[in-house]
Amino acid sequence: MRGSDGSYRWFLIRAEPSRDEAGAIVAWYGTHTDIQDLKTAESALRQSEAELANVRHVQQTLESIPVAAWRARADGFVEYFNKRWLDYAGVSLDQALGWQWVASFHPEDLPRVNDVWLQLLASEKPGEVEARMRCYDGSYRWFLARAEPSRDDTGRVVAWYGTNTDIEDRTQALARLQQMEADFAHINRVSMMGELAASLSHEITQPIASARNNARAAQNFLKMQPPDLSEVREALSCVVADADRSGEIIDRIREQIKKAPPRKERFDLNAAINEVIILAQSVTVRNGVSVQTRLAEGLPPVLGDRVQLQQVLLNLVLNAAEAMGSVEEGARELLISTEQYQAGVLVAVRDSGPGIDRAHLDRVFDAFYTTKSSGTGMGLSICRSIIHAHGGQLWAGANEPRGAALQFTLPDAERDLTSSLQASHRTGGPR
Repeated sequence: MRGSDGSYRWFLIRAEPSRDEAGAIVAWYGTHTDIQDLKTAESALRQSEAELANVRHVQQTLESIPVAAWRARADGFVEYFNKRWLDYAGVSLDQALGWQWVASFHPEDLPRVNDVWLQLLASEKPGEVEARMRCYDGSYRWFLARAEPSRDDTGRVVAWYGTNTDIEDRTQALARLQQMEADFAHINRVSMMGELAASLSHEITQPIASARNNARAAQNFLKMQPPDLSEVREALSCVVADADRSGEIIDRIREQIKKAPPRKERFDLNAAINEVIILAQSVTVRNGVSVQTRLAEGLPPVLGDRVQLQQVLLNLVLNAAEAMGSVEEGARELLISTEQYQAGVLVAVRDSGPGIDRAHLDRVFDAFYTTKSSGTGMGLSICRSIIHAHGGQLWAGANEPRGAALQFTLPDAERDLTSSLQASHRTGGPR
């Protein structure tokens, strides 16, 4: 019925007849009783019963799936965990409801898990995070926690559903794989340096012989009457310079060979390339290769492991020199260039050798694939892994008018740092 203010409320209308002595109806009497509150209560009860039935159905579903699972309200308050989740954590449902579940995560991972969960609630988008969960026996294992919002017909989030999947075995396998890749990279590095050792011996011997000659000259100048001290000083300066040159060569070899964990630092890529050219000079000279550079000025610094990236370039230079060594006619030219590329740097190594068969352009990066009779087929595969680990790409193509061109990209230090911060913000940082 419409009230005086124009609103409507529910009423229960009853009517009762009034009769005379003969039983004939002589009048009707009725009442209009306001039952708005009762109707509201009945509607709420029906909705509650429907929700309860839905909750029971959800609980049955969560119990039937073979993974730790849970349900939360739209505001993030977790209102149910299945038995698999509770049994793993060794807690009761009352001990995990709401936000009490945080006690089951590793203290070092909890801030990251909490940040990700709050971000998902704010964005109303699905997401995931990797973290360690404590088992009932006190040990910890790595889990992948996923959350997905459930929406009503209007698109409003009404609940969240999530799963926690044990990934401990996968995490350990990935760690072993990364260690194997690092070991292969080290073996490849040592193998390359072994190939260079004979050639480098001449490069090391030359400054040592020069230092010996300068030292003898200094002795002769000292024997003069009177001693020619200015010549002695000049000769001794040459000795120091020769010794420093020998030390630098040995240090470069030591850095390349030693098995050290990867470390990221900002460095000048052009300067690192020049060091590799000097290191490979004896090999390029032996193969009659003319090395030219076209290094762009003002390149931003890159962020990465200097030795690993030099290993990549050294591998590419040695491959090119060896390929051109088999060319009997025409110039043997190697061009190494750098240039600004989008938000990073592009490095190209172009040679005038026989080139790479177009059918094999993709296969040259496969592990154990090689066109060399004495090759292991790991060099370019490892190179691609190193470049990918640094956020770049490595590919092969043809050089014009002949030869091969291998190119790789690297993000500059600022972009790499920004990406790392964004990834850390999304997932709470690396494990």
